Amino acid sequence: MSTQLFRNITLVDQNFNIQGGKQAMVVDQGQIAWIGLTSKIPKKLKVQKEHDLESRLVIPSFVECHTHTLFAGSRADEFEMRNQGASYLEIAEKGGGILSTMKATRKASTSNLLALTQARVNQFLAQGVSTLEIKTGYALDLKNELKCLDVIRQLKGPQIVSTFLGAHAKPPEFSSYELYLDYLAETVLPMIKKKRLSDRVDIFIEKGFFEKAAAEKYLIRAQEMGFQVTIHANQLSLSGGADLAVHLQAQSADHVIHLTEENIKSWASSNRTSAAPVAVLLPAADLYMKCAYPQARKLIDAGIDVALATDFNPGSCPTQDLSLVGLLARLEMKMTLPEVFMAYTYGAAKALNRHLQEGRLTVGRWANFISTEASLTDFFYSAGAMPSHDLFIRGKKINLK
Repeated sequence: MSTQLFRNITLVDQNFNIQGGKQAMVVDQGQIAWIGLTSKIPKKLKVQKEHDLESRLVIPSFVECHTHTLFAGSRADEFEMRNQGASYLEIAEKGGGILSTMKATRKASTSNLLALTQARVNQFLAQGVSTLEIKTGYALDLKNELKCLDVIRQLKGPQIVSTFLGAHAKPPEFSSYELYLDYLAETVLPMIKKKRLSDRVDIFIEKGFFEKAAAEKYLIRAQEMGFQVTIHANQLSLSGGADLAVHLQAQSADHVIHLTEENIKSWASSNRTSAAPVAVLLPAADLYMKCAYPQARKLIDAGIDVALATDFNPGSCPTQDLSLVGLLARLEMKMTLPEVFMAYTYGAAKALNRHLQEGRLTVGRWANFISTEASLTDFFYSAGAMPSHDLFIRGKKINLK
C-alpha cells in the first residue's frame, strides 16, 4: 500500500475536543506515520497519493465490540410475548429464546448463513464500523459451532473479531450445565484452538443458565489454553459475573446492569493495580428488555473504562442502530457526547484488546477513521440517522454502496 497524505483535516484529540488549525496525517502501510499541522508537513516526505479533505472533520471510526450477528430464523413473535408480560426465562422455558434460534441455525447451510450475515455486516459497515465483533452461540454443538466460526472467517468489509460463545445456553443433548461446560472445555475448545478459528471465549452467567462456580472453572481452563475471556455479566441479577470478570482479569464484563457499590469499588480498585475488564454497556438491549440501565455515570466517575455496543441479536435486541445506542447512553445513562464517542472508539477497542492498534488517531495505530462534513454534535442525536461520511480502514476508502 502506498504512502498517503491526508491534508486540511479537522482533528479531535483523545477527549474528542476539536484541535486548532488545519491538520494533516500521513498513512504508510495502513498505519499512521505522522500527524501535525498542514503547514508543518515534512518537506522530504515521499508521498504517492494526496487527499485534500477540505476542512472535513476526521474522527476514529467506530468499533462494535458486542454482537450476535450470525444467526438464522426470526424471533419477532417473542417481542409480542414480552410485551404481554412474559419474562425472558418464561419464553426460554416454552422453547423460545436461544434454543429457538439454535434450531434454525443448525438447519441453515453455510452459504445461507454467510449471505444472511454478510448483509448484516454491511449495515454495520455503512454506519462507520471498521472493526466488528461477532459471537457464535446459536448452534451449541461441535459441528455447527465450527460451521459458524468458518462463516465468520469468510466475511468481508470491516475487520472481524470472532468470539466463541458456546456457553450461551444448554443444548437439549445435555442433562446439566456442568456436563455441557466439561464437553466444551474437553472437546470443543481444543478443536477451535487447533483450527485457529477464534482466540476469545464468552459465557452467559445468570441464574437459570450458567452459574458462577461452574463458569469460573470453565473460563480458567480456557485461559490455560491461551484464550482471552469475556463475560455476559449481571444482566438480570447479581449473578457474580462482574466480580468473576475482575478476578480473572477478563477483557470485558458486558451488560452489568446489577452492580452494588462494593462491586464498583472493587472493580475500580482492580483498575489501578492490574488489567481490569472494560464495562461494555448495551442500552438498546435494556430498552427492548425493559430493564434498568447500567450505572454508567458511577462507572466512569470511578475510573472504570466503558464501552458501548448494540448487542444486536434476533431476540432481546434486534437492532443494529449505533445512533440509538449513543442516544440512549446520553438520555438514560447521562453520558456526555465526548464520553459516548470515546466508548464507541477507544473503549470498545480496549474491550477487544485492540486499543494499542485502533480507537485513537495517533502515530503507530491503524488509520481507521471517518471523514465527514457533519459536526460532532450531529452524531448520536437522531435515532436511525448516522451523519453522511466516508469510512477509511487502514487508510483505504471503503465503498459503502
